[in-house]
Amino acid sequence: MTGTEDSPSFRLAYVPGVTPAKWARVWNERLPDVPLTLLQVPAAEASDLLRGQSADIGLLRLPVDRTFFSAIPLYTETTVVVVPKDHVVTAADEVTLGDLADEVVLHPLDDVLGWQDAPPGEPAFQRPETTEDAIELVAAGIGVLIVPQSLARLYHRRDLTYRPVTDAPQSGIGLCWPEEATTDLVEEFIGIVRGRTVNSTRGRGRTQQAAQQGAEKRERRKTAGSGERKGGGAARSGSSRAAGSRGAGAKSGGRRGGGGKPRRRS
Repeated sequence: MTGTEDSPSFRLAYVPGVTPAKWARVWNERLPDVPLTLLQVPAAEASDLLRGQSADIGLLRLPVDRTFFSAIPLYTETTVVVVPKDHVVTAADEVTLGDLADEVVLHPLDDVLGWQDAPPGEPAFQRPETTEDAIELVAAGIGVLIVPQSLARLYHRRDLTYRPVTDAPQSGIGLCWPEEATTDLVEEFIGIVRGRTVNSTRGRGRTQQAAQQGAEKRERRKTAGSGERKGGGAARSGSSRAAGSRGAGAKSGGRRGGGGKPRRRS
C-alpha cells in the first residue's frame, strides 16, 4: 500500500493477456477513496516487481516461488496455435502437437508455456524477442506460434486465426502477493476476485475501518449530547413551573387569610 495513512492507494500488477477490468470496477465501487493503480508488466518481470514492493498484489502466470509468495490459482488457459487464415490447420476444429511436426514453430524469448525442451516441429532460424514479434512473423508466413489463447487474442490480426492444441502445455493464472505483506487491502482484493459480497468481504482497509468507527463514535456523542440538552431543559422547565406554582399559592393564601386593610372598630 502506498500513500499516507489518510490517503492510501493500492497497486495491482498484471501480465499481458490478463484483463483485470471487472475486478477493478468492483474495487472502485467498494473503495472509492482508495485509488487502484493498474500496472501491466512482462510475465518474466512480474515476480521481481512484487518482490521489490513496486506493487501490492499481482495477476501472474504460474508457477511462482511459493517460499516467498502466497498464490491463489484462478484458471488455466487453453493453448492454441496461431496460423494464417488460409493455413491447412484451419480445416480442423482442434489439432495435436503431432499435426504440427512439419511446421516451423516459432519460440519467442518471452514464451510462457515452459516447454521442457523445445516446441514441436522445425525450429526457426532465430528466436523472436517477443510474442508480439512472433505474431508478425506468422503473418509474414515464416512459421506458426503456440501460445495461451489470451495472448492470441491480445495480438489479434485480421489475417490470422488460431486453433486449440489439445496436448500442448498450458499456462495458469494466479493471484499472487508476498506472504509477509498480507494487508487488509490485499484481503479486500482477494475477496473481490473470489466473488465475496460487500457484506462478507473480510478485508476493509484500516483507513476505512477507522473512519467508520470514528463516524459511529461521533454519532453516539451527538445523540448523547442531544439527550442531555433535552433532559436538562425539561428539568429546568419543571423547576420553573414548580416555583411559579408555589408563588401563586402563597399569594392566594394571603388573600384567604384576611389580608388587606384592617377594619376600624366602631
